[in-house]
Amino acid sequence: MTSVIGELFTLMLMAFALGMDAFSIGIGMGMFQLRLKQIFFIGITVGVFHIWMPLLGMITGKFLSEQFGSIAAFAGGLLLIALGIQMFLSSFKGDDTKVMTPVGFGLILFALSVSLDSFSVGLTLGIFGARTAVAVICFGIAATLLTWTGLLIGRRVQGWLGSYSEALGGSILFAFGVKLLLPF
Repeated sequence: MTSVIGELFTLMLMAFALGMDAFSIGIGMGMFQLRLKQIFFIGITVGVFHIWMPLLGMITGKFLSEQFGSIAAFAGGLLLIALGIQMFLSSFKGDDTKVMTPVGFGLILFALSVSLDSFSVGLTLGIFGARTAVAVICFGIAATLLTWTGLLIGRRVQGWLGSYSEALGGSILFAFGVKLLLPF
C-alpha cells in the first residue's frame, strides 16, 4: 500500500513538472486574449497530447527494458537528468517570441511542442515499469489543468512567472533522475 501511494505521489509530481511547460507557454499564449471556449479546447488538446506522448514513450521504454535490462534503467535516469537540465536552462533564455497562435495547425504544434518531453519521461517510466494507466491519466489531467491555469493567468497578468515555472519543472525532473541513479 505504501509503495502504491509513493508511486502515485511520484507520478503526480512528475505530471506537475511536465505540465509546467504547458503552463509557462500558456501564460504567453493567454496574452492573445482568447475566449473561454478557446481556452477550454486548448487545454483539452494539450491534455490529450500529454496522454499519447508518454504512452508511446512507455511502450518503447518497456520494450527497451526487456531487451537491455539495467543498462536501460541507467539510461532512463540520465535521460531525466538531461531533460531537467535542458528545461531549466531554456527557462532563462531571453528569447520568448511567440510567433504562432493556438488555432488550427498552431494549436497542434503548440500541443506537440509542450508534450515532447512527456515522451522522454514516458520512456523512462516504461523502463522502470510504472503503472501505465495511472501515469498517463496523471499526465493528461495535470497538463490540462496547468494549461488552463496558464492561459487564464496570461489573460490577466504579464508573463513574469513563465520562466520560473519552467525552471521549477526542470528542477523536479532533474531530482527524479538523480534519485533513479542514486537509490537513497
